[in-house]
Amino acid sequence: MATTDTAPATSGAAPDGRTRTRVTRRRAQTRARLLEAAFAVFADKGFGWVSIEELCDAAGYTRGAFYSNFGSLEELFFALYEERAELIAAQVTHALAQEPTGLDLEPAVERVTAALLLEREWLLVKTDFLVHAARDPRVADALLEHRRRLRETIAQRLAVLAEARRLPAVLGDADSAAHAVIAAYDGVTTQLLLDRDVEHARAWLRQLLLTLLSPDTADR
Repeated sequence: MATTDTAPATSGAAPDGRTRTRVTRRRAQTRARLLEAAFAVFADKGFGWVSIEELCDAAGYTRGAFYSNFGSLEELFFALYEERAELIAAQVTHALAQEPTGLDLEPAVERVTAALLLEREWLLVKTDFLVHAARDPRVADALLEHRRRLRETIAQRLAVLAEARRLPAVLGDADSAAHAVIAAYDGVTTQLLLDRDVEHARAWLRQLLLTLLSPDTADR
């Protein structure tokens, strides 16, 4: 049976702190369940092929619960993308921050490729989002901002690496190298969408990053 996240009536009195806390907690739980259900139905059917009613049925809520948290499916879709994009950025940041005094390339690449979220269902949702953003400049700007923050995180750590061992000249500066790292990730995850082989994707990404970031052969 579908439920709502509407608080029970309190005989006209203003809710006390405990009631507000319960309402806030319930709303957070409702939002989390809607996002979880959205992830499943978008991965299964694709954004643009899912109705609000289908999403509410999957989450076990009414349309009222949906609209108390999101103004539209697009708003929910973007919230879902933000949630996953921030998770990936946090994974990369954590993996690269474990050597505060420097950056040893091979262990760092190993940590990053082991930690990265390589989940085919997420890649399906992400691909839908990329296509949607390509047709909507407003959404594209928001997506580019997420990618910029991730690229800056990677560039900062690559700059530390460059102090100890020169990056390949063809990559240019640390920011350009970060662009190349993200391009390698995008390419590997595209292949993963087709062959569904997660372990091969991790191994191939590891090999690509090590080759990409190792100094030029002539400089060794």
